[in-house]
Amino acid sequence: MRAPGDGAAAATPPHIWRDDARHIAALAWPVLVGQLAVLGFATVDTILVGRHASEDLAAFAVGAATYVTVFIGLMGVVLAIGPIVGQCYGAKRLAEAGHQLHQGIWLAIALSVLGSSLLAFPAPFLALAHATPEMADKIRGYLLALALSLPGSLLFTVYRGFNTAVSRPKAVMVLQLGGLALKIPLSAALISGVPALGVPALGVTGCGLSTLIAVWAQALAALLVVRRDPFYDRFALRGHGLARPHRPSLLALLRLGVPMGLTILIEVTGFAFMAIFIARLGATTVAGHQIAANLVSLVFMMPLSLSNATSTLVAQSIGAGRLRTARRLGLHGLQLTMALAALLGALVFLLRGPIVGLYTRDAAVAAVALTLLSWVAPFHLGDALQTLAQFVLRAWRITVVSLIVFALAMWGLGLGGGYLIAFDVLHVTPPALRGATGFWVASTAGLWCAGLVLTAFLLWMQRQRTRGLPEADTVIRPAA
Repeated sequence: MRAPGDGAAAATPPHIWRDDARHIAALAWPVLVGQLAVLGFATVDTILVGRHASEDLAAFAVGAATYVTVFIGLMGVVLAIGPIVGQCYGAKRLAEAGHQLHQGIWLAIALSVLGSSLLAFPAPFLALAHATPEMADKIRGYLLALALSLPGSLLFTVYRGFNTAVSRPKAVMVLQLGGLALKIPLSAALISGVPALGVPALGVTGCGLSTLIAVWAQALAALLVVRRDPFYDRFALRGHGLARPHRPSLLALLRLGVPMGLTILIEVTGFAFMAIFIARLGATTVAGHQIAANLVSLVFMMPLSLSNATSTLVAQSIGAGRLRTARRLGLHGLQLTMALAALLGALVFLLRGPIVGLYTRDAAVAAVALTLLSWVAPFHLGDALQTLAQFVLRAWRITVVSLIVFALAMWGLGLGGGYLIAFDVLHVTPPALRGATGFWVASTAGLWCAGLVLTAFLLWMQRQRTRGLPEADTVIRPAA
């Protein structure tokens, strides 16, 4: 027999669903715009480098995959500040939320030492890609600049995670747009050169240098905002300097953040290592893959922003003790995210020809990209499903399950299966699935498996934690 109210989500009145959707969207759109600005860094570089030289685009693909592998995992650890601050904010423990920001800064500084070292000495990644000496030199120059930018990126991640958790994503969005506005002219000048000003054409290295400047400008601007904006007074942040490291708080961040970081690392490397392995198939193939990967990353920003917003509202509801409201918001976020993901995936599939034409004039590269983008709709839907489930689970402070599922689905089925199919290791792969297409097929399967398992676990977990509780249809409204 069901506990009282156990079927509440299915019987939610339409006006409650609309209210939840509006409040999720109110938090999601600034996150979407901001994340599109972040992705704009890579998109601008992909387009400019692709028009500069195909050799530099191939080096950029491997270098970008290397950077993402290092940065995303560390970013995931730092973003543990989000669920913790969100619950503190929902519970009105504002000084404690401010304390978590200070500890997040210390965590970002410590992780920067590790990440920058890996980027400055990328020999293992170059070996995996079988990079030629000429390509390796280009990759090293690009990654050295990114090694210097990494501390700024992680510090800004702390600012982003905190502001999103307290329903203030617009403050982050403004700085992200400002960073992109600075990045575009810098990349254009440094990649192709400005002879009149004595600026040489640096190719892919110019991408890294422009990112270095833009990222540190963002980080310094964030510091200025925190010091000057009276909004942060309520968190006891201003006028006190940086608090000393607090071991219990740092351990709490690590307990939540390490599984988060490893999960994101597994997810991203399952895709990023595709570029490294596909590099073995030649510059044309990896360049086509880079275009397809960049476009898929672009459309991914929509479900990512909705998942982020849903997670924020769920965490705040949990902190306020409104567990049924948290459950309902998670379910409505899932429905909204999948509906919009289906629409966007179909649209990109229909327009893939003109879109690829914006990236490259090389017919061979375009042909590879178009073949891979035939998988964009199922890939995008699976990605949206797993992202929403993963983010809502984080709001409940559940991260180990995602880690286990992703290790099996993305490294096992996605990357491992893709390698077997793409290179016909077992001598059974049909010709149409060999090469880069094999990796995309296996990754799509891995995303769907992860998404279905995590969603089933999420639905079961929420039912268990809200069983027998009274109805709580109060809508959690985002702060102004």
